[in-house]
Amino acid sequence: MDEVIGWTARRAVAELRAGEVRPSELVEASLARIADVDGAVNALPTVVGERALDRARGLEETARVTGTEVDRGWLGGLPLAIKDLTDVAGVRTTRGSTLFADRVPETSDLLVERLESKGGIVVAKSNTPEFGNGAHTTNEVFGATRNPWDTTRSPGGSSGGATAALTTGQVWLAQGTDVGGSLRTPASFCGVVGLRPTPGRVVRGPGGNPFDDVNVSGPMGRTVGDVALGLDAMAGVDRRDPMSLPVPDRAYVDVVDHAEPPRRLAFTPDLDGYTTVDPEVVVICRSAVARLAALGTDVVEASPDTTGLHEAYHLLRARLQADFGEVIGDRLDETNADVQWNVGHGRDLTGADQARGRRLRAEVYARWVAFLDDVDLLALPAAIVPPPSLETRSLSSYRGMDFATYIDWVKITFLATTVASPALVVPVGVTASGLPVGLQLVGPPRREDVVLAAGAVLEADLGLDPRPIDPRGPMP
Repeated sequence: MDEVIGWTARRAVAELRAGEVRPSELVEASLARIADVDGAVNALPTVVGERALDRARGLEETARVTGTEVDRGWLGGLPLAIKDLTDVAGVRTTRGSTLFADRVPETSDLLVERLESKGGIVVAKSNTPEFGNGAHTTNEVFGATRNPWDTTRSPGGSSGGATAALTTGQVWLAQGTDVGGSLRTPASFCGVVGLRPTPGRVVRGPGGNPFDDVNVSGPMGRTVGDVALGLDAMAGVDRRDPMSLPVPDRAYVDVVDHAEPPRRLAFTPDLDGYTTVDPEVVVICRSAVARLAALGTDVVEASPDTTGLHEAYHLLRARLQADFGEVIGDRLDETNADVQWNVGHGRDLTGADQARGRRLRAEVYARWVAFLDDVDLLALPAAIVPPPSLETRSLSSYRGMDFATYIDWVKITFLATTVASPALVVPVGVTASGLPVGLQLVGPPRREDVVLAAGAVLEADLGLDPRPIDPRGPMP
């Protein structure tokens, strides 16, 4: 079982395809690993073992457990985790809030439908802050998730449960969500790979605002190849999702298997002073980019013009939270301070504010695509600091820069959201104290293949060990 837990998702699917392992065996291995290690990290508070085993046995009895090369995104019995913001039929889905502590949806999200149709098996729901608000994963229903590299530290948020589960080998693939780094910050803090795709690349709904282009779901795994497999399973058109995009002609796993170094890449440590970044993080990220230069990539130090980015992002987020406030209704005072601030900000939004936000976003986007005329993609740190302590819900200031709101310390992630571009986080090293650091690769709109290819080349050259770890106590 230890060997199975150490497999990549692609290796596990290959073994399923060859008939060397049964879906029920993988589910049993996952459940055993959850029982062994999750008590130390609290990543997967809702485990659905019987449901998972029933589905695994069903695959074994009624469906083929071997695939063909044309089965893009075929998972064939692979266990995975779904974030506790996303509905799974018949499974408790709390959204991290006491308002929904006993909620059990009757239908699944479109993404869950798609994953299960490809043979994915949901074994657990991953922890999240209340309604996904926060860059640290804690809530009043299940408590805090801890970082496996040092259990006194944060795994980030809001997809911290997903990344902690991956890091410890409880699942092979996980789903995360991202508005302002909710998938990318935890990937950096836990040393895994995470992709924020272009809005519409991954289906979602029904319900909520179907035309929202800010909040997206994306795949998370321990390798770039695993994330490519996850994206192949997630991507596709569904007419119930008006934003959904067609599947590209080329499979994402084929992209990473035949990846070449990017032609030209821009690196910025801080978006030209837009934020401040820990010097050790900068050194590690710069060193990783230098590896691409050694492979033939023309690396330039440059940043897109971020004028108006901060206000544009905050107005986008406020619009999203105004929609979300309708879900909470008159029970806002029963939520935490972060949720109250977000919804209050959204409810205060005027029509003029929304118009200004659209104009500023259009200006930022125009400068971004002009920037991409000269480079293939942009590389920058995924987080401004290594994982902070569990007690640090947010940073109010760092290295002489004040952060006006509780989310501004993760504003290095705001660009990709605002310009609707894919962003991949790849682990690129650890600090002197042994804490992970991730590099963020932001590519042209709708070009997940560009960031996945660059990430695959970098991952192969760095040669970091992707195998799961046991939860560790405080670093010396």
